[in-house]
Amino acid sequence: MNRDEVLFPEDEIGNTLWQMQQSGEDLTIEREIEFSVLFPTQALALQFGQLLLENNQKLSFTPFEANESLPWEITAYPCMPASYINISGYRELLETSAAPLKGQFDGMYFTAAK
Repeated sequence: MNRDEVLFPEDEIGNTLWQMQQSGEDLTIEREIEFSVLFPTQALALQFGQLLLENNQKLSFTPFEANESLPWEITAYPCMPASYINISGYRELLETSAAPLKGQFDGMYFTAAK
């Protein structure tokens, strides 16, 4: 099967989705996708967490020991079909919202569809 560069661009998200599709996963089924953002202080992380909660987002808040300059992690768990436009759009929204709070996007993890 040829890769559709519109649905699966040559970047981190597109490559992951392409691999998932090639392994037989149905990307149209909603699944929880974890998006992590790191913060320099607990107060800034909590402020970001409050913003997510006000928008009905499921989240977790934990210390992050792997990065001394960004020791607090907020992870959001939206449910969505695993499409490039959904994932890149949500990531961009998180990055834009976290920037004023000195948050830095740290990655995402795809869970299996239910």
